[in-house]
Amino acid sequence: MPNWVLYAFISMLFAGFTSVVAKQGLTGISGELGLTIRTIFVFVFVVLFSLFAVPRQDFSLLTRTNYLWLALSGVTTAVSWVFYYRALKLGEVSTIALIDKGSFIVAVILAWLLLKEQITPRVMLGSALILAGLLVVSRK
Repeated sequence: MPNWVLYAFISMLFAGFTSVVAKQGLTGISGELGLTIRTIFVFVFVVLFSLFAVPRQDFSLLTRTNYLWLALSGVTTAVSWVFYYRALKLGEVSTIALIDKGSFIVAVILAWLLLKEQITPRVMLGSALILAGLLVVSRK
């Protein structure tokens, strides 16, 4: 198995934990305050991680384009988190987490449009299954 697949599965595992422990952490406080506290911990962790994992010479490779796209990614992440935490405060983790994973479909379409990635039959089938699951779980 290529390393990137293993990393993706580890990410999936921790993302699953994230929703449940975040819901527990929101007890008695607003989603906005919970998100703020979480983001502080994420910031500190990522900065400490980068001190050990990023070679110093890599910083000289940064371009304006890198900054632009990574800043846009940061903005879209922040907006996603704000609404995810609002939803998490009010709803069920299982439904919210699945709807959030519908982002896979958005990512596939954007990767096709912007990055010229191919949409294979396997990806189409996976997208359809995710969409079907999303519709089943989100209906009351």
